[in-house]
Amino acid sequence: MQIQINTDHNIEGHEALAAQISSAVDNALSRISEHITRVEVHLTAETSHKSSPDHKRCMMEARLERHRPVAVTHHAANVDQAVSGAADKLVRLIEKTLGRLRDRKDHRTDPPPPGLIMN
Repeated sequence: MQIQINTDHNIEGHEALAAQISSAVDNALSRISEHITRVEVHLTAETSHKSSPDHKRCMMEARLERHRPVAVTHHAANVDQAVSGAADKLVRLIEKTLGRLRDRKDHRTDPPPPGLIMN
């Protein structure tokens, strides 16, 4: 699983931060990593009002094998919380997506291919 990290100009994207984020994403997605080819992490700092503090936004997009990409967003007070929250949401979304695909596959009603002998 490849992890790509992107930051806006308000977040310093130094190597220590990248390593920390990669480790957090890898740990969170380890159970389902065999289904994921790439994860893109986008970090931004947002200010909604002048009186409110900066908030960090983490958007994660996972590319699943032979399926459409899925994405989540999480807002938090700092980068660690934003990444952790987005990773948790992404795990739940991927597990739900894979579960639906498994259910569809298990409940197929089309006839078996010609020549297939069933005992």
